[in-house]
Formats: sequence, structure tokens, C-alpha cells
Amino acid sequence: MEKILQGNRISLGTCYYPEHWDENLWKDDLARMKKNGIEAVRIAEFAWNKFEPAEGNYSFDFFDGFLEAAIEADMSVIFCTPTATPPAWLTHQYPEVLNARIDGTLLRHGARRHYNYNSPIYRRFTQGLVERIASHYGPHPAVIGWQIDNEINCETDEFYSDSDTAAFREFLKDKYTTLDALNAAWGTSFWNQTYTSWAEVYVPRPTISDSVNPHEVLDYIRFVSGSARSFVKLQSDIIRNYKKPGDFITTNGIFSNLDNHRMTAESLDFITYDSYPNFAFSLGSDPEHSADLNDRKWSRNLAEVRSISPVFGIMEQQSGANGWNTRMEAPAPRPGQMTLWTMQSIAHGADYVSFFRWRTCCMGTEIYWHGILDYSNRDNRRLAELHDIYQKTRAISVLAGSCYQAAFAVLRDYDNIWDAKLDVWHRRVEKESESGIFRAAQLSHTPMDYLYLTAEVSLETLKKYPVLFYPHPVILTEDRAALLESYVESGGTLVLGCRTGYKDINGKCPMVKLPGLLQKLSGADVVDYTFVAPDEGIITVEWDGEEFDAPVFNDVLEPLGKAEILGTYRKSYYAGKAALLCNAYGRGKVYYFGGAFSLRGASVFLKKLKLAEPHAHVIEAPQDCEIALRIKGDEKYYFVLNYSKEAVSITLKKELRDLYSGKTAAGKLELPPYGTAVYGVGL
Repeated sequence: MEKILQGNRISLGTCYYPEHWDENLWKDDLARMKKNGIEAVRIAEFAWNKFEPAEGNYSFDFFDGFLEAAIEADMSVIFCTPTATPPAWLTHQYPEVLNARIDGTLLRHGARRHYNYNSPIYRRFTQGLVERIASHYGPHPAVIGWQIDNEINCETDEFYSDSDTAAFREFLKDKYTTLDALNAAWGTSFWNQTYTSWAEVYVPRPTISDSVNPHEVLDYIRFVSGSARSFVKLQSDIIRNYKKPGDFITTNGIFSNLDNHRMTAESLDFITYDSYPNFAFSLGSDPEHSADLNDRKWSRNLAEVRSISPVFGIMEQQSGANGWNTRMEAPAPRPGQMTLWTMQSIAHGADYVSFFRWRTCCMGTEIYWHGILDYSNRDNRRLAELHDIYQKTRAISVLAGSCYQAAFAVLRDYDNIWDAKLDVWHRRVEKESESGIFRAAQLSHTPMDYLYLTAEVSLETLKKYPVLFYPHPVILTEDRAALLESYVESGGTLVLGCRTGYKDINGKCPMVKLPGLLQKLSGADVVDYTFVAPDEGIITVEWDGEEFDAPVFNDVLEPLGKAEILGTYRKSYYAGKAALLCNAYGRGKVYYFGGAFSLRGASVFLKKLKLAEPHAHVIEAPQDCEIALRIKGDEKYYFVLNYSKEAVSITLKKELRDLYSGKTAAGKLELPPYGTAVYGVGL
């Protein structure tokens, strides 16, 4: 069985649930999969009862039978640990394993992910089950890799059981040692919240104003992340004892209240993502006037995945309409969109794409979450499109192992992501800038990366990018400030936005001049600040003949040292005051902008910093198209993706190799609705 993500080919898979289908279907299903390019199936993530139908009674007969069929069909298998859905006998006999709402109401059996990570009983059952599954199936020749659980922190990323409170106390004791240190970090003198005993400390609970101490909530989110990571590592450590050399360990999806980078470094070989661009077309949305570029927004999500694993896999790729019987209603992908979204994933770094699912389920909550095949099981247009995707991926397999090439990066860190989740002031500017920078990059065909400032990130990593945007680093640490200073000193360009540096690591606002730890580097003194009042309308700034808006929030600036004023506010009581500064520092520069980055503002920055349209000398394409670049050795691979339902014209300004056809292409060409093209050229 040839393994995936080995840097030698692009491969396809699908999600399969043998427990949902009569065994008489298995052989035909596997044969049809192989005929249409499927090389691997993911199985068992919701099948605990098939392994342990009653407490302590283990059986492997069912999946042994399926793996025999897989061997006969020469089908590789990604085996999952089925811990996302504890069985009814377990939750009935041990309700302590259940998660709870913030008011203490237990989340009962009947859905999925209703357990909590910190229940000693659940961890004991998990350990026993994974030990037996891994020891039994680890040596199996059909198995090429393992998926832990399913979509960690999906459905809910909050945990309020008694077990969570007990674990939270231990987390805080380990972090702070004493209650005095905890009280200082949380500022508990405000509203008389001081703790005098560890027994008084709980996970967040309902309050009269729905307002919980923000410093407590920030630590609580860190605790949830640590709990999830610990649960994943518990399983990963067991699997590593039994898996064959070369078999991988992963988990799927990227969800919140979770340090996905650290989880991957601790427990996984790479991350896999679940990509559903059709959510952009859910009923009630307005796809014709979408501010987030509809399904192109998944390119932003894929950049997040790539920040963890530069070459990664897709464990669930959209293949049909999505929806549960209780929520989520979306149309079927139009002809060509299944291919478009597959190539979107590959363009951003995926070398393995697994479609969800093989056949639409005939029962349960996900009866409207369609797969490649419909209920009828007959051949359909999506199966035909899968076969065409297979032919295309065979033709482009030469680019396997190549890496996405970005023109700039946006810096991120979990402290600020989590702070923006609990702080509405932070959230408003962050949301505006995240959308504005991404849309500006997409519409100007400027590939971008996300770069997370983890403890492991070095100066050399930052120096790979000529320009770094750090839109709103509200929380700053001395280590991060020193790293940014070294980056700029060495010749890098750093772009900062409003609300920089006004909180410490606990989310408190120290009594310092803003932007705090970056005042010297930025050459900026924030002398006043305000939300943009609704009756002000649009506050604009002019930078060397380019006028753009400064939305949401405005820092009023004064330059320090040799910092240069590039733009001033054009209205409100701070009209004429500095809105944009540039400070030369070492061999580099820092731009401090006093607003959030709208589409227009971000577009101006990309243009002024000579980032926009970096591939215009090779390919011209309308804004409806995304251009992505992957590089491997001395070869470049350009992806052109048409997200429009209309045909578009593109122009190749030099001779390129059309990887789909193997022929040379140049000049003006047409891409059909939802059409894709992949071109190769030497460096």
C-alpha cells in the first residue's frame, strides 16, 4: 500500500462508513472507488460500539471483515479512533463523562462530541479502547495512517462539567502556584472578586450581566486548549507504540479555543482539514454581493492550515450539498465546482484530497449532507466529475511536495485570537482587518501566508517575507516585541494597525504610553483614540495621492524621533492629526496606521509596498480568478481558479506548460465557468 503525503504524487480518498451499509455493498463500493481514482478510505470515527458493544467486551470481527475486503481491492485505509461518539451504555452508566452547558445542564447522549476531555473515567475508557484498537490494527497491511477522534473542539469549544472545574483548578495551581498570584493576574480587586480558597475557583459560570472576568476567561480558553491537546496526545502516544514505520498520525479540521500548531507539534505528523466552500452559498446568504468573496474565503482557511503544515491533506472535501435535518441548508455544487474546490485545496498545499462522503447517508442527522453518490447509489454527474478530477490530479502529480509561495504574511498569535473572541472592542477591528487584507490580496492576485508567532518561530522564518502585517497585536510580550525589532533591523517591513500593544499577557491594560512595547520601534505616540462614531460617516486618510478609509477605530498619532507623517485624518475633531506614520529602523521600516484595514486601505498598502500583482509578468486574469503559486526545486506551478459562473479570459505572457494536457500554452485563453488551469515553468 503506497502511503499519502510522501511528496511523490497527488492522491485522492473518500470517507466511508461500512457500519452504515450492508456488507454485500462493500466489494462493489471499493471497486467503483478504485475505478474512479480513490486510493484510500477513512473509516471508524463514529463506530465505538463495533469495537466495544458492552463495557469491557471487545470485538474486532466487523472491521476485520472490512479490512479483508480492502486488501482484496488494494485499498488503503486511514483508521480512526472512535472517541468522538461515546456509546449509550457508557454515558448512561457514567454520566460524569458528559460535557455540560455553562448553567450546569448536562449534554446528553444522542448527538456527537458530548463528552468532556477531563473526565478521568472517559480518559480511562479512551485509553483502554485506543490501546486495543491500535495494538490490533497497527500492524495491518491495509492501514497507512491514523486519525485521532474527529474535529477536535467542533460542535462546542466550551466545557463546564465538574471534571473541567477540577482540572481548571489544577491548571491554575500549576500556572500561578499561589492564590495571591492568581488574584493579581486576574485583577480580582475589581468588583470584589478576590479568591481566598482554591475551592472558590470554577470554570466560568452564569452571572447576572453575562459578564465574566475577562482575565479569567482568557486563562479558561488556554485551559480548554490544553485539555484538548492532552486528550489528543493521550491517544497519539498509544498509537505510536503500535503503528508501522511510515504510518502517519493526524486529526482533522481546525477549530477554535485550540492551539492547533502546538497540538500538531506535540502529537501529529501533519494536520488535515475539512473544506466545505459550499457554506458560502447557504440559504439566507447573498452570494452575489458577498463581502468575503463567497467560496474564495476557503482560501483564507487553507492559508491557516498551511501555517501549521506547509504540505497537508484534506480529510473531508466538499462533494455534495451540505445540511443536517436541524440546520445548515446549501445547494448542490454546480458542475465544475467540485473540481474548482479540489484544485483550490491543492493550490494551497494539499497533496491528498479525501471527499466527504462516498454515498449520502440514508439515516440520521446528516441525511442531507450529500456525498459523491446519492441515496439511489447510481452513477451521477458528481461521480463523473470525480473521475475527471482523478485524471487531472494524475496529470499534475509532478508538483507533489511543492510549497505555496506567498508575497507577504500576516502575523497571528493565539493570545490575540482568543482575546478577540472575548473582547468585543478587539473583535471589531480584528474582523475588519482580517477580511480587508484577505480580500485585497485575493482581488490583486497577491498570494499571502499566515505566520503564527509561536515560541518556535525564529528570525530566519520572519525574514522569508519582505513585508509582515501585524494588524492589531493588542496583547504584546517582550519576546515578540524583540523578535519584531530584530526583523525590522535586518531589513524587513512591518505594518501595524490601531490598538497595538495596550494589553499584557493576562489581558490587563498596563499604565504605559501606547503602543506600549512597540513605541520605540514604530516611532508612534498614541495621544488619543476613539471608535469611529456612527454620525461621523467614513473617516478617510490620504497617502501620497491615494485616499482610503480608516474604519472602526482611530488612534490619533504623534511622531517620535525621525518618524515621518505619511497621512492625516481628513475629518472629525482630530482632522489634520497624524493617521499614518513611517519609521525607519535599522535597515527596515515600520508603518503604523491608526485605523483598521478595510479592502480599500489594504489595497493601497499592497500597492504602495509593491506587493500587488506579483505574477502579472506571467499571467493576467480578472478579479474573478485566484492565482496561486507552488514551487518545487527549480519548477514553478501556477494555478488559475475561476470562481465565476461565467467564462473568463486570461492572458499568458510567456509560454507555459499546461499540466492538464501536457501541451504548451501562451496568449489569450478562456477558462469556462468554475474552470481551473495549472501551468508549469522553470525558474
